[in-house]
Amino acid sequence: MRNPFGRAEPDAGRAPDRHRPAGVLRSALAVVLGALPAFAFPAPGLWWWAYVCLVPWLLLVRTAPGARRAALDGWCGGAGFLLAAHHWLLPSVHVFLLVMAVLLGLLWVPWAVLARALLGGAPGLRRAAAALFAVPSGWLLIELVRSWEGLGGPWGLLGASQWEVPVALRLASVGGVWLVSLLVVAVNTAVVLLVAVPGPRAVGAAGLAGCALVAGVAAWGAGAPRPSGSVRVAMVQPGVHDGPEGAERRLDRAGELTRGLAGQRVDLVVWGESGVGRDPAGDPALAARLTGLARAVDAPLLVNVDARRADRPGIYKSALLFTPDGPTGDRYDKMRLVPFGEYVPARGLLGWATSVGEAAREDRRRGTAPVVMRLPGGERPLRIGPLVCFESSFPDMSRRLARDGADVIVVQSATSTFQHSWAPAQHAALAALRAAETGRPVAHVTLTGISAAYGPDGGRVGPVVGTDASGAVVRELPLSGATTPYARWGDWPLYGACAVVGAVCAAGAGALRRPGPGRRGRPARTVRG
Repeated sequence: MRNPFGRAEPDAGRAPDRHRPAGVLRSALAVVLGALPAFAFPAPGLWWWAYVCLVPWLLLVRTAPGARRAALDGWCGGAGFLLAAHHWLLPSVHVFLLVMAVLLGLLWVPWAVLARALLGGAPGLRRAAAALFAVPSGWLLIELVRSWEGLGGPWGLLGASQWEVPVALRLASVGGVWLVSLLVVAVNTAVVLLVAVPGPRAVGAAGLAGCALVAGVAAWGAGAPRPSGSVRVAMVQPGVHDGPEGAERRLDRAGELTRGLAGQRVDLVVWGESGVGRDPAGDPALAARLTGLARAVDAPLLVNVDARRADRPGIYKSALLFTPDGPTGDRYDKMRLVPFGEYVPARGLLGWATSVGEAAREDRRRGTAPVVMRLPGGERPLRIGPLVCFESSFPDMSRRLARDGADVIVVQSATSTFQHSWAPAQHAALAALRAAETGRPVAHVTLTGISAAYGPDGGRVGPVVGTDASGAVVRELPLSGATTPYARWGDWPLYGACAVVGAVCAAGAGALRRPGPGRRGRPARTVRG
């Protein structure tokens, strides 16, 4: 029989595969091949690898003897991808990393079945052309689902591996990181058609040419935003301070570094996440101390507080702004929290995680709305949009701040738990994409590194401050008032991907409903016959 896409299927009465060792080895191979894309991300940073990293996995899937085997290849490969992309979480979540990978790996099951149906065997021109659109679209829908905060958020999106490629940043300004992911997977699919499918190699070549054309048009049509002024932002990174008195020593070091900025004509001083361990609203001495630091440098100071709020119950992570005249009253409470790191989902059921890992002992509380803060002074006060750590991985949050009028996006972060892993580099790289998507400069400031700044085109401004450094640096960031296509139109590639996958699935369902030609029997014998 044939499947709805024209692919021959094994007979239903075929005996089950008795070669279980071979099946186990194939599953292990799928795990390894699924892990290969991790090398495209920092810290290895092999950005070019992203354009062929899915080819081995797709080649395995297309040779699956049946849809069930393809589904298993997708599941194992998806679990391998998640384990490799998030391996640095292992010291914190322990066994939960494996559980997460196994459960979320199921998202790749329909993708693999679709890829086999379109790429398997000897597809004709129509099926090969459908694969060029449907396989990348299916991958994009996986990224959409796992980007939900409760499933870990949009960390490890394939398009994020292209954070330092200028053409990819222009694509991001048009369709966000989603469009970049779509193009990367399309190139992988075209390569499979070109090297492994005997018939429609011309479709693969046309796919590669089409991807190059799309990237070129985006680079030409969506040029870098034109600068309109600049802002001098000081990034204060106190460094690692462990032990019982670590928080106070870190606060002292941050204050010392801030005072050293006096006379450097900065417009804003930014501290990293959790730089202050008490709520200044309930501690007048601390509020006076922070006001004094702002007065010493003659610039507003944006700090981040990880403490119980003085005016309501619960622990919040909050961005607070101090000027030489005192606190402005502006406060942004972190809205999207890290699962297990800042709260335990279904604590009544999974609360035991605190005994085997570094899960949060007490759930942090969520903020309710984004905040754009106005800095004092000037004919047109500068407006900043704060994000806290994990939130910089969500494209919609920075887009919302840009649409609400933010001139600069500030990310306050702390990755000291993962200090010697790939996490700090990966997190800092996300700021480049957020800058390109919104056309706004982004300052990514951490307690212990990596701190970095990016202009409105996504290009890095000055060197990064590494994980072994303790210091304060000033970066002059270009400003831009331009509105990028992504800021205006939002996540349109996701809607397109839904339409493509829906159309392909509908075509397959239609093929199932259409009656087959039927088997011709002997002609009926008539009287004359």
